[in-house]
Amino acid sequence: MTVLPRTDWTRADITALFDMPFMDLVYEAQTVHRANHPRNEVQLSTLLSIKTGGCPEDCGYCSQSVEADSGVKATKLMDVRAVLQAAAQAKDNGSGRFCMGAAWRNPKERDMPALKEMIRGVREMGMETCMTLGMLSEGQARQLADAGLDYYNHNIDTAPENYANIISTRTFEDRIETLENVRAAGINVCCGGIVGLGETREDRIGFIHALSTMPHPESVPINALVPVKGTVLGDMLADTPLAKIDEIEFVRTVAVARITMPASMVRLSAGRESMSESCQALCFMAGANSIFTGDKLLTAPNTGDDKDAAMLAKLGIRAMQAVPHGHLEEAAE
Repeated sequence: MTVLPRTDWTRADITALFDMPFMDLVYEAQTVHRANHPRNEVQLSTLLSIKTGGCPEDCGYCSQSVEADSGVKATKLMDVRAVLQAAAQAKDNGSGRFCMGAAWRNPKERDMPALKEMIRGVREMGMETCMTLGMLSEGQARQLADAGLDYYNHNIDTAPENYANIISTRTFEDRIETLENVRAAGINVCCGGIVGLGETREDRIGFIHALSTMPHPESVPINALVPVKGTVLGDMLADTPLAKIDEIEFVRTVAVARITMPASMVRLSAGRESMSESCQALCFMAGANSIFTGDKLLTAPNTGDDKDAAMLAKLGIRAMQAVPHGHLEEAAE
């Protein structure tokens, strides 16, 4: 009999986890991790911007917003062949999941055929596929599912009560609607957010509470803000102590995510290029088991394949085998 992870976490429960002595919290997180995932294995993922800049949303952290003065130039959707070439190179570098991101509020119907061709091509290489394209209608989610998309990324970004401080062009409820459309279509959900936005611990508690009380995302990316000059938050936080979240607090956030969402993949995403190896090692100890590799994440810098390979070798961590597993109903059969 399969026991489903609990989704009845209260804010008091999550507060108590954050308040645990650090060593006890990390020990508990690693215990939960080993009960649900292979030890000493990390999934390597690659993220490619298939359509950069010109997004009409006003996300305060994003260099691709039309509201940002970041120097990012808007581009058209990449050619399918170029995307598949990038995917093949990512696979050669050890990635098991290939994620494709487009700076849109939502995709246009004219773009759907190319997107579906990208999904099919990457899956034929034996890699997991993920896309993040903004908000999706029910019909668009079904089209992506029919093409074989494994995961759809749509982050909640922060706590519901802090959301309007970060974005004004859509609501937290808009985010939830797309997640519901994705899950109804049978696509695995990739949903997390960003810490280091200038939020309080109470906001981080609310962020984890929102994720852990919905049907748990199969993948939970935890980003540390990369302050970009020309963005609202980048200009606001670049010269303040809030620009870089305390590493111990970041590890605590990872650990609480692992404990409250035991079956999910917990991914270290943006911000790793400024983290020490020791911090990343503690994150793996706290239950993180996925990272983005390569030199760039959409428009932000990343650590690079060689540096990651050296770090993982030092820690005795091996790359997880790539196994595209398709839709939720397929996994249940």
